Amino acid sequence: MHEAPIQRKSRRGGRLRMLIGGACAVVAAVASTLMATNAYAEADRQVCSNTTGTHNGFYFSFWKDSGDACMVLRENGRYSSSWSRSTNNWVGGKGWATGSRRTVSYSGTYNPGNNNTYLALYGWTRNSLIEYYVVENFGSYNPSSGAQRLGTVTTDGGTYDILRSQRVNQPSIDGTATFYQYWSVRQQKRSSGTITFANHVDAWARVGLNLGSSWAYQVMATEGYQSQGSSDITVREGTNPDPGPTTSPPPSGTSQMIVGQQSGRCLDVPNSSTTNGTQLQLYDCWGGSNQRFTHTSSRQLTVNGKCVDASNGGTSNGTAVILYDCHGGANQQWNVNNGTITSAQSGLCLDAGGTGNGTKIQLYSCWGGSNQQWSFRN
Repeated sequence: MHEAPIQRKSRRGGRLRMLIGGACAVVAAVASTLMATNAYAEADRQVCSNTTGTHNGFYFSFWKDSGDACMVLRENGRYSSSWSRSTNNWVGGKGWATGSRRTVSYSGTYNPGNNNTYLALYGWTRNSLIEYYVVENFGSYNPSSGAQRLGTVTTDGGTYDILRSQRVNQPSIDGTATFYQYWSVRQQKRSSGTITFANHVDAWARVGLNLGSSWAYQVMATEGYQSQGSSDITVREGTNPDPGPTTSPPPSGTSQMIVGQQSGRCLDVPNSSTTNGTQLQLYDCWGGSNQRFTHTSSRQLTVNGKCVDASNGGTSNGTAVILYDCHGGANQQWNVNNGTITSAQSGLCLDAGGTGNGTKIQLYSCWGGSNQQWSFRN
């Protein structure tokens, strides 16, 4: 996968392009036919220059036009990446040499900040030549801006905008060509989940966007353009992410971190405060006592001697989730379900309205989004 983006005319009106071109396109095309399964696990490998290949049974691609972007290939389908503003454009990921309608699951952390970057299932087809994206998360710039909007599709707990754009005489996996780009851009951003790609293929077809008959590669990619950020993503084929911590509460009396599925960040008491009324937030996980919660036999969530509390006994959307002296009220009782944490009083879900450090925690109607999914971890 080699991308050479068209330079945008302006930050507001332009768009981030992922284009295959030049000699590296030939390398990508050849490599896509040579996917092999490793007999033995390979050690972590850092990639900082343009290349494609296989690692621990997964196809990978890495490209940048300048700067210090690097990707570390890790066990199975996992990779991590980081880049700074010295990099004009870069893209990389792990996946499969040959795409398909497969269901893809991924999990991890993605830190876009207020930057031009995104996380997407990405690939190509031939006969017809099509470049496609299922964008799961992005920073300040929506990569579909300026494309032709053709509808929406609701799948995997979210709604995606369906769009099409055309590239005229631009580099592709088959050299300079004119081709279409198909997009599904998720409205509810997330950094972990399942992509039932067949649902996107079928939704595209219903609005006249038909993929080609021959599949090229397909990867779960991170891209950055004149930005800085990082990611740590694991991808696999199937309906569930790699086995990880369950959402069941720990044994009574055991303190653990509570991690948001969408953000990869921890439920956190700001500045380790013990002041009544302090609203909980998301923050990078570091294992401090202000991030370790105990789910008691009376269904309280305690931290630093205080209880997690629905502020003022609130039962409406937007009620702040705070610390307060433990008193045994229903607004301090929490049910840990299959992925969600709900207030015993209101039935509303523990909800994060964003993914960044400092995002405030609230109650909100349960709708199945990854911003309402939590897991307990040591």
